[in-house]
Amino acid sequence: MKKILPAALAAAAVVAGVSAAGAAEGTSMAWGPCPADVTGPGLRCSTLDVPLDYHHPDGPKITVALSRLASANPAKRRGVLLVNQGGPGLTGLDFPAALVTAGLPQPVRDAYDVIGFDPRGVGHSNPVTCDMTPEQTAQSVNPPFPYGPADVTKAAEAAKVVARQCTTSETAAVLPFITTANTARDMDRIRTALNEPKLSYYGDSYGTYLGAVYTTLFPERSDRIVLDSSLGPEGYDADALRSQALGFEIRFPDFAKVAAADPAQYGLGATPAAVRAKYFELAERLDRTPVQGYDGTTFRTITAALLRSDVTLAPLAKLWHKLDVNEPVPADAGSGAGSDNFAASYLAVVCGDSRWPEAVGTYQRNVAVDRVRYPMYGPYAANIRPCAYWPSPAEPRVRITGHGPANVLMLQNLRDPATPMPGALRLRAAFGDRARLVTADQGGHVAYLNGANQCGNNAVSDYLATGNRPAHDTFCRA
Repeated sequence: MKKILPAALAAAAVVAGVSAAGAAEGTSMAWGPCPADVTGPGLRCSTLDVPLDYHHPDGPKITVALSRLASANPAKRRGVLLVNQGGPGLTGLDFPAALVTAGLPQPVRDAYDVIGFDPRGVGHSNPVTCDMTPEQTAQSVNPPFPYGPADVTKAAEAAKVVARQCTTSETAAVLPFITTANTARDMDRIRTALNEPKLSYYGDSYGTYLGAVYTTLFPERSDRIVLDSSLGPEGYDADALRSQALGFEIRFPDFAKVAAADPAQYGLGATPAAVRAKYFELAERLDRTPVQGYDGTTFRTITAALLRSDVTLAPLAKLWHKLDVNEPVPADAGSGAGSDNFAASYLAVVCGDSRWPEAVGTYQRNVAVDRVRYPMYGPYAANIRPCAYWPSPAEPRVRITGHGPANVLMLQNLRDPATPMPGALRLRAAFGDRARLVTADQGGHVAYLNGANQCGNNAVSDYLATGNRPAHDTFCRA
């Protein structure tokens, strides 16, 4: 069987000396040391060959890198828990250890081998590339804030160049197959290679859509499925990106309250309204005159990122203050450009899963509409991306339905800035009686082990450890 291993991918074919060829379907996995950049006590790693194109399963292969954190009490082990931290484009080999650090309860640790993986095209799993410069890497995911139609036109030219680079790069032949549906099919190959009849799953953010697709494609092979901070059933499309503007507006009052509570320290205003006004003033000032590497786009994206957790609200207020008065900011405070592989694999999935609008005029209208609806973040989220110039998806989008066992538990923060509540409600409706939704009255993105609401945390832990799922949708008070 021919393997897709151009020169840029060859290094990912072997993880820490464990041959991908030693992990064939239906056999026991060969576990060894993890790559040097993967940290976490107890983690062991391996690789698995999977079809590049599942419509031609005997054709070329690519490699998926896996990690395992073995059950803490094998006598209580009931199976495997595959985990994914979203993105798309994020690595996952160290995610099992990160969950333990975050407080994964002992009964869950006992019940499962926790399995992480770098999704196809990401990290140690035959990484894709678009040969981007650092500036292109940043702007392909976070294009400059558009003030008017001309800014959208300018962003379109840059987006077109990135799309052309991606589709002509060394890994261009692989890009059409870096999709959510194919990653879900990889997950079932992982289940088979682990000799497990069923697969339990925890995914957050984009990982919720991946889990929804998996349990739709393989309902009878799904055990306990937990989806934390859900996208809608349409996945990560143009509307999902635009919805982050609504999420920003819903979450921002939590930050404004923190900042306004200490005007002497932060100097951002003594009322939430004053803090909101400071946002617009500071963003527009940084657009005109960047400070310490922060322009208005970086300021907006950093703000959006730090709104995702309560523990980063006070540091965000301190950062605003330093930028406002031009005091030195920490060297690691900026967003950074990220890696070419992250941007390339992110684009491969979000552009390859669904068709995005093609006309520049559509984005110009969307920017104008969202400037009125959601002025804080709407124009940014509605701006054009390279997906406008991407080839058509290789297969139809998976339709999420209620067909299958009633084994899905959804956890959702009420004020989620990245995957706001309306998307979760649509996914809940698509699943029908398959799912139960637990809503936590708190803000932030990713609820499980990431917030103070123990009602929500306990619902997930109890379901994973015991199989007890709420009989009805549940609201967890603050």
